[in-house]
Amino acid sequence: MNNLALEKLISQKLNSATIADYAPNGLQVEGRPEIRKIVTGVTASQALIEAAIARHADAVIVHHGYFWKNEDPCIRGMKGKRIKTLLINDINLYGYHLPLDVHAELGNNAQLAKLLKIENLQPLESDSVSIPVFGELAQPISLEDFARRIEKSLQRKPIVCNAEELTQNPPHLIRKIGICTGGGQGYIDLAAARGCDTFISGEISEQSTHSARELGIHYFACGHHATERYGIRALGEWLAQEYQFEVEFIDIDNPA
Repeated sequence: MNNLALEKLISQKLNSATIADYAPNGLQVEGRPEIRKIVTGVTASQALIEAAIARHADAVIVHHGYFWKNEDPCIRGMKGKRIKTLLINDINLYGYHLPLDVHAELGNNAQLAKLLKIENLQPLESDSVSIPVFGELAQPISLEDFARRIEKSLQRKPIVCNAEELTQNPPHLIRKIGICTGGGQGYIDLAAARGCDTFISGEISEQSTHSARELGIHYFACGHHATERYGIRALGEWLAQEYQFEVEFIDIDNPA
């Protein structure tokens, strides 16, 4: 498939044009015109690019690409090396950020919810495109059991803020869960206001602990990278199944 046709195909699938973002979504670095072999990954790091070269990939598709708002526009240093490597090897780079967070089927939130058996996802915000969502477990479980489910599913032990530490009337069982993968910890207050007993994100901030304790909502920080592996992987699987691309997901380890 032509590289511009692939951009159009993915952008339409993820409804990219309808979502305001902090970086350009779509083809960010142009390489060879025809694409057969694709490597997917969370972040367009040098390690992922080198892995794509080793596999003779025509394109790399990631969740975290380049050219973020307010970053230095100069192509030098680390960014210069990455882009130079792509250009020398004629590899296309596609990046899809928020569109790959919020998509109802392939998105990070949806894929994480599926992995953790959270059902009936609904928007947490009232905006036309809600970044965080919430859903429910079919059967409520204890905080300890849910923490074990996360660790087993993500192969990573989460940081747990237990609302029972200071709250007089804490949620004893987990059922209604807010989700925002990656750096979505700021939505914990909204999740509490919408009646969630639990909130899941990737990162944790100093104030997250206090919000959990004082608002009476459990909080699980499961890792930015760990919570955002599944959307890009699902996108690659969709491309392979529907359009017969050769796609390989490469997980570059990241403890963050």
